[in-house]
Amino acid sequence: MLNIPKLLATELDLKPYQVQNALDLLAEGATIPFIARYRKERTGEMNEVQLRQLADRYSYLTELEERKSTILNAIAEQGKLTDELKEKIESCLQKTELEDLYLPFRPKRRTRATVAKEKGLEPLADFIKSLNVKNGVAASLDAEAAKYVSEEKGVKTAEEALRGASDILAEEVAEKAESRSYIREYLLEEGVFVSRIKDDYPEGTTKFEMYRNYQMRVQNIAPHNLLALCRGEAEGILSFDISFDEDVVLSYLESKEIKTKVRAVRDFYQAMLKDAFNRLMKTSLANEVISEKKTFADIESIKTFEANLRELLLSAPAGMKPTLAIDPGFRTGCKIAVLDRTGKFLEYQAIFPHLSANQRLEAAKTLKNFIEKYKIELIAIGNGTASRETDEFVLETLQTLDRKPIKVIVNESGASIYSASKVALEEFPDLDVTVRGAVSIGRRLQDPLAELVKIDPKSIGVGQYQHDVDQKLLKKKLDETVESCVNYVGVDLNTASKELLTFVSGITSSVANNIVAYRNQNGAFKNRRQLLKVPKLGPKAFEQAAGFLRIRDGENPLDNTAVHPESYSVVEAIASDLKVPLTQITTIAEQLKKNNLKKYVTESVGEPTLRDILSELEKPGRDPRAEFKYATFKEGIKEINDLKVGMELEGIVTNVANFGAFVDIGVHQDGLVHISQLADRFVDDPKKIVKVGQVVKVKVLEVNEKLKRISLSMKSVKQ
Repeated sequence: MLNIPKLLATELDLKPYQVQNALDLLAEGATIPFIARYRKERTGEMNEVQLRQLADRYSYLTELEERKSTILNAIAEQGKLTDELKEKIESCLQKTELEDLYLPFRPKRRTRATVAKEKGLEPLADFIKSLNVKNGVAASLDAEAAKYVSEEKGVKTAEEALRGASDILAEEVAEKAESRSYIREYLLEEGVFVSRIKDDYPEGTTKFEMYRNYQMRVQNIAPHNLLALCRGEAEGILSFDISFDEDVVLSYLESKEIKTKVRAVRDFYQAMLKDAFNRLMKTSLANEVISEKKTFADIESIKTFEANLRELLLSAPAGMKPTLAIDPGFRTGCKIAVLDRTGKFLEYQAIFPHLSANQRLEAAKTLKNFIEKYKIELIAIGNGTASRETDEFVLETLQTLDRKPIKVIVNESGASIYSASKVALEEFPDLDVTVRGAVSIGRRLQDPLAELVKIDPKSIGVGQYQHDVDQKLLKKKLDETVESCVNYVGVDLNTASKELLTFVSGITSSVANNIVAYRNQNGAFKNRRQLLKVPKLGPKAFEQAAGFLRIRDGENPLDNTAVHPESYSVVEAIASDLKVPLTQITTIAEQLKKNNLKKYVTESVGEPTLRDILSELEKPGRDPRAEFKYATFKEGIKEINDLKVGMELEGIVTNVANFGAFVDIGVHQDGLVHISQLADRFVDDPKKIVKVGQVVKVKVLEVNEKLKRISLSMKSVKQ
């Protein structure tokens, strides 16, 4: 069997000790964020990406080894396991190759071949096979087949006997691993995806128009194109298949299988091979190739989804300031919610600025009252229905004030999902759904990460074809992304929701509940060691979680840093040597730069950890996210019909796909900047140019009101 650690070291270009130590840590229950941050000495400073690649590949190879064991036992029980076959199975590195080897021995439903065997035709198939040799002699197939005619067995004619023998041989050929592998590779390299839209959909009536007469080589198809084909087929709008030169495949099969020069046997084999290919190989192998390309498309699309989600979760927070949040609406009014500087909900009211002049005046009075009463510093306006009209109304009102809060239009994707969720109901059992939505909008502005973790990532609106990809893999990768972001930023132990705490390394859902309950009962945590008093939070969970949990204004200044408690003694020793109190930890970093770090290296704390400690002490409690910026939409441009070709507008990137980026320009319909329009140079990956949440300037290229499509460009537009 495989030496998995050795293979992983080779495949991932790692040293054997890195692989073994990382696998040991994972087996002990350590999380990837913890290993990447606090076990650098053991892993040779492997980062999160490397650790996840290692974990994923290890999982695949472990499953492969388990499957090999099952298959070897199954074939051995049949008495058909040869040394050669065993060696081939044990050396497999891919599941497809393994299943090809197992195919001839796999239990089958009744096939034409099994029926022929039941009729006693296997000896006839063996006889014909014996004639298929280099110096084979001529023989009458019909005369031999006549011996197998039997009313009792249901073989009525010699021709029927030959058909049965052909079925047996065809199944043997179709199950040969080498031939299946060749045809699969041929389809991957030379096949062409061909699609057509069904006659029920005339030109210009479907969003799949570009696939009406679409052709693309299998090896060149972009992930989003294949996913679009799959969706179009699932919706019954189009059909697609793989086109290829079948003569090449048949020639290959003939060269592999036909050995004799005897015309009768050659003719029999040619007909049998054609049947084997058309009936038993063509469709199944084409489907396998589509499945393989679909898996690749899923992985690439999920990677893009991960990147977009990461950028969104790590969006710059406007800060924990008094905030007035507005969920805009026309007839039903705008729901206003006030949040304090901790995100705590204080008050709400509905205003109706869009129904009449009198109600607009009344709404302005209410708005000003709230701003002055709560000393509002931020105003968050949801970007849904009536957002631009509400934005104008707020701007009018602010012009009458001396002290003007910062006004920002906030992407409210998923807010309605949150407001109707169990999480929101538990948090605000007495509030209306729309008010909960307003609260979510406001908190997104204060701290996007803390609020967005409460929503299923698939509902946030940063993925393409998210419902068409492997759902199990999508959930796994998105959960990993959220976990990575939460631990990268760190969590305030005294204000974090249980939803946010759940993503902290080592914290389960039940432990998160217990932390909140302990906090509610005993007041704010004063030091990290108090965590050990939380029910079900033992030493292992403490080890995994402590470094990612922050305590502001606690008893120990180090509790507000990413320095792990296990390294406090090192920092204390350094502070003692430098004669600096821990309350002045920033000066420790400054002075430590002039000293030799190696002096403080121990068995458990090496130079990588000391460098991290030094970095933390320079700016304790810092937020690693970028500086807050926001887009300003152009006044008077509220609907798609307000747009004119050539207009230059400011917007915010809402989604990045393999083919370009979607930008919100304030007209309730995102525009697309195609990959070819992202820059004045060639762009191979949109993620190299833009990211979700980025403020950009764009030019309108084309507007299609009927299909609600807006084409934008960033070319020659000064950013």
